[in-house]
Amino acid sequence: MAYTKIHGVLPPMITPFKENGDVDYEGFASNVRRFNEAPLAGYLVIGSNSETAFLSEEEKLELVRLTKENAAPGRQILVGSGLDSVRETIRLTNACAKLGADAALVLTPSYYSDAMGTKNLIRYFTEVADNVEIPVLIYNVTKFTHVNISADALAVLSRHPNIVGMKDSNGNVPQLATELRVADPSFQVMTGTFGAWYPALTMGITGIISAMANCCPEPIAEVQALYDAGRLQEAFDLYQRWFPVNAAVTGKYGIGGLKYCADRCGYTGGFVRNPLLDSTEQEKKELDAILAAAQN
Repeated sequence: MAYTKIHGVLPPMITPFKENGDVDYEGFASNVRRFNEAPLAGYLVIGSNSETAFLSEEEKLELVRLTKENAAPGRQILVGSGLDSVRETIRLTNACAKLGADAALVLTPSYYSDAMGTKNLIRYFTEVADNVEIPVLIYNVTKFTHVNISADALAVLSRHPNIVGMKDSNGNVPQLATELRVADPSFQVMTGTFGAWYPALTMGITGIISAMANCCPEPIAEVQALYDAGRLQEAFDLYQRWFPVNAAVTGKYGIGGLKYCADRCGYTGGFVRNPLLDSTEQEKKELDAILAAAQN
């Protein structure tokens, strides 16, 4: 399946772990099948919310294989295959491509963050894009990497024939506007947070990869459907209603909170992997209240 511009929602799928720290592959596969019934455009596997930093390569590839095996036909499968090393990124991306991935979401290299200037990032992404078998999207998430793609870098990279888009998870609306202005018209800018979803829609952005989609994909898709139908006030009101849920699972309560909400909403959240911590009983009560307020 060739990459086409995304119109809709992709969940950056969580990785359920068992209490002993092993990957719960059966739980993961059941989540993919459940996502097949939701109004989604595709799936992102081994992204930030999958706790990919804690996964071995063998585990990553098995999750990609299970996604392809269980995914509904016609939906995009993106893989978070970016690593600090260009060589390792190319190798992992091509391994994922052989398993059926449609495109690679490649994280900015970050270990030597102070050295990751415009020239470095242009060189990194150009070499990756030149040597992988599937299209590349840039993943910009400064809160984790402490690296932010500059407008100058994006202006160059967006014109590479194999760099087709980016996920910007910074939630910075003026930055999204700048990215849209400098990028090639064929390049797809997507937001990586529901917090910026309604403003992004007003700018013509049509795709979102949102952590909240792991537990509540329907309202994310409905905001877009209402907006596309011209029912702008209803879209904005729904966006406002669900905003606190997004803030909870992407900020204050972290991946442990996201997994708890996934469990509460009928998915398999499972445990986090050490050194992350699962939600406390008090946090669970707080999350229950936040979910209930949005659902009513």
